[in-house]
Amino acid sequence: MFLRKFRIGCLLVIVILIVAAFFFVGINVGSSGDLIDKYLIRRHRTESNPSSESVSHVCLSIDDETLVGAIAAINSMIQNTRHPVVFHLLVTQDAYANLRRWLYYSELKDANYEVKIFETEKVLEMITVRLGPQELAKPMNYARFYYAEYFPDLHGNVVHIDNDCIVQGDISELHRTAIAKSSIAAFSDDCSSSAKRFSFIDNSYQHYVNFESDHIKRLKMQRLTCSFNTGVYVFNIDRWRSENVTHDIEHWMILNTKENIYGNEKAGGGSQPPLMIVLYHRWDLLDPLWNVRHLGMTQSKKYFALMIDRAKILHWSGPHKPWSTAAAVPFADKWRKYHVADPSANH
Repeated sequence: MFLRKFRIGCLLVIVILIVAAFFFVGINVGSSGDLIDKYLIRRHRTESNPSSESVSHVCLSIDDETLVGAIAAINSMIQNTRHPVVFHLLVTQDAYANLRRWLYYSELKDANYEVKIFETEKVLEMITVRLGPQELAKPMNYARFYYAEYFPDLHGNVVHIDNDCIVQGDISELHRTAIAKSSIAAFSDDCSSSAKRFSFIDNSYQHYVNFESDHIKRLKMQRLTCSFNTGVYVFNIDRWRSENVTHDIEHWMILNTKENIYGNEKAGGGSQPPLMIVLYHRWDLLDPLWNVRHLGMTQSKKYFALMIDRAKILHWSGPHKPWSTAAAVPFADKWRKYHVADPSANH
């Protein structure tokens, strides 16, 4: 009798330990095999209404090379807002363990977030970069097109921010951007004085898209239409879904692998041209202070310090990143203010 009770007790202990382990690790395998981090569970417990207008939703797409930048970006948003923020993170399989360690063991451990593994195979066969740096062909540059698929519970406005940014303003202000009913997203254009002054290319569609293509001619787009920057934007994720934006982007990406649709012009290829094609005349204008960019284009300072201080988002677009130690990077001290040390030394 005693032996039987002992065995039952042991089995109960084992069951409890298994359940506790799953709760602690917090990984749930969904229908598509994606991984959901434990803090998704924690968020639903700590936020009484995570879908309320007081909560800002921010998406980032992260790989190993940009992870340190993403952590600083997240930290800057937490430090500079008075409202709750939930981070929705798409990450490569290789970067997941490092990201998890940073989020569990650094000062970001109280952040609200969910993490999902992005299946890079989804886009590999659709990427063609003819001109420009081959870094533009990295799959995580295209993960931003799949937020609506990977985060089906998201609704309303959502913010995307590149990993080479820090946010000096209150991200809740950007999240609350009013988007016209005829539009899907809001971007900073490339024709504002701050963006145009320091760009090394012209700022129109003709420098991204091949207007000699019969497919492009049928769209009747204007060559001199001002382009926009996709490093920072706000989009209505419900409209994105209902308008099948991801499907349309995939159409142009696949077509571009077969013939020259975009990426053979002065501005090169990457993830920006297909989004520009699909959202032609379906986007609104952001205040340029929400994307003060080109900080990584050269090693010299192109902006006055006053402009940098006023900027709500600093964006080191270009080859020189603020976390690089190889050379001096303009205004890297602004980025270092939000840098979070890798906690692996202690764990």
